[in-house]
Amino acid sequence: MTLRCLFAVLALVGATFAGSQVTELKVDVVSVPEGCTVKSKHGDMLTMHYTGTLDDGHKFDSSYDRDQPFTFQIGVGQVIKGWDQGLLDMCVGEKRKLTIPSSLGYGERGAGNVIPPHATLHFEVELINIGDSPPTTNVFKEIDADADNMISREELSDYLKKQMIPADGAEMSEDIKQMLENHDKLVEEIFQHEDKDKNGFISHAEFSGPKHDEL
Repeated sequence: MTLRCLFAVLALVGATFAGSQVTELKVDVVSVPEGCTVKSKHGDMLTMHYTGTLDDGHKFDSSYDRDQPFTFQIGVGQVIKGWDQGLLDMCVGEKRKLTIPSSLGYGERGAGNVIPPHATLHFEVELINIGDSPPTTNVFKEIDADADNMISREELSDYLKKQMIPADGAEMSEDIKQMLENHDKLVEEIFQHEDKDKNGFISHAEFSGPKHDEL
């Protein structure tokens, strides 16, 4: 397993939390390949390489470090709003710099100790591929270890830990170590967002990450 599904789940935390410090999304086009005939639009599956930093230059995540691009469906809330808005009309091979206000990122809550409250996010992004079909990965099923169609805190915690620990025994980055240290807080933040009826479980209907319509 890779971290792809992990960050798809973590993106849920930032999908609805809003701050008020900076209000405008800034998109700087770094380079565009010649002969671009197809551009990204709502509903497309985008495969991206990216590096994310804070105002002070601290790098909080990078797909380049994992040598694993990130795939998601744009415009459906799988990622923060700054990505849903800032990656439209983009060509394969195009590179951009995004400056995302906290209102379009992780808002007043932040994300554990990785992204602080009210943080402005800076991303260097490169579009690798545009697809037209959603991913086949059923993240809900992968988290729901006992197959009872309900995700408990324990199941989510175990899943996140498995995604963070390198399968090949490679050394963990400092960012991942920090996320492991604070993963209990991440679990609680995800539950605050996903557990709509506050019954202590996330149902298939409540879960807004990648899932299949059928159970």
